[in-house]
Amino acid sequence: MSPLEIVLDAIDARNARDPALIEGKPAEWLYGRRMSEMLERFKSESGLELKIAVRGQHIERWLMPRSDHPEGKVGYLRWRSDQKDKHAAKVQALMAQAGFAPEEQARTGALIRKEKFKTDTEAQTLEDVACLVFLQHYAADFIAKHPDDKVDDIIRKTWKKMSEGGQGAALKLALNPDVLTAVKRALFA
Repeated sequence: MSPLEIVLDAIDARNARDPALIEGKPAEWLYGRRMSEMLERFKSESGLELKIAVRGQHIERWLMPRSDHPEGKVGYLRWRSDQKDKHAAKVQALMAQAGFAPEEQARTGALIRKEKFKTDTEAQTLEDVACLVFLQHYAADFIAKHPDDKVDDIIRKTWKKMSEGGQGAALKLALNPDVLTAVKRALFA
């Protein structure tokens, strides 16, 4: 097995412990696999660090529930920041065990934290992939649970985080009809 395969398998093994299920599969395991599949479709020539960051950006996410942080925007942002730091540290430790160099570990951690994602093309690619996976696989459930004004706000925020290439890829996705309607309403109405 290559060092890349070792790390991806280790991430999958940890995420396979997620007690939440989607389509009968551990939720974070499925999310990681969807992220890797979307990266392959969107930017198949990506480097090792980005491939690892994409798969591991939510490693064991359920271990730090949102409820562990205060309510409101400040609490939410702190939770997200804490999650990114924990995910980066866990993935970097797995990379160290697989023999990756410290600079490769550090680069992967920076990608997971999405440092400078508007100026770092690989960090932007990770953000694009996360947005594409949301639109393809998770937006329909979100739409079903929230009023149109909140949906429109989230769609606009998602769109704003994406590069032009990511936005173009999003328009080519075979989206759920409710998601397509929401995207058209939020962005083009």
